[in-house]
Amino acid sequence: MKISTRIEEYLAGPESLRRAIEGMSAAELDAAPIPGKWSTRQVICHIADFEPVYADRMKRVIAEDNPPLLGGDPDLFAARLAYEDRDLEEEFELMTAVRKHVARILKTLSPEQFERTGQHSRDGELSLVTLLDRITNHIPHHIELIREKRDALQV
Repeated sequence: MKISTRIEEYLAGPESLRRAIEGMSAAELDAAPIPGKWSTRQVICHIADFEPVYADRMKRVIAEDNPPLLGGDPDLFAARLAYEDRDLEEEFELMTAVRKHVARILKTLSPEQFERTGQHSRDGELSLVTLLDRITNHIPHHIELIREKRDALQV
């Protein structure tokens, strides 16, 4: 896939997510209809939390030579970062701002620069293009999980 196409998909993610929750009430957003799975609000907060993490990883790979890239435990984030009290509009604003910021940088890079790498604490060597693919696919992955929740709630 062309990098320019991938960047456009990356930019479109937050709006796709917004469409996926359209029409859901606050109670439906907070419901956890599938045992052991997060609520839709928790999913959105999770996505918003990992946008800056991925932005940092990508920027380090661009700017530094083979930098260390720290992992993060999504369940600890969910348990300790007040997901139940967070405003979803603020979460969407954060996602959108981070993606616009990073996309502007990505659009200046040569194809060779997308092969630059960093060392992830769990996954080993990751290239910039792999990081971009992972974060671009993050929202579509979670949209599928939101659809499962909507189906379980019959919304």
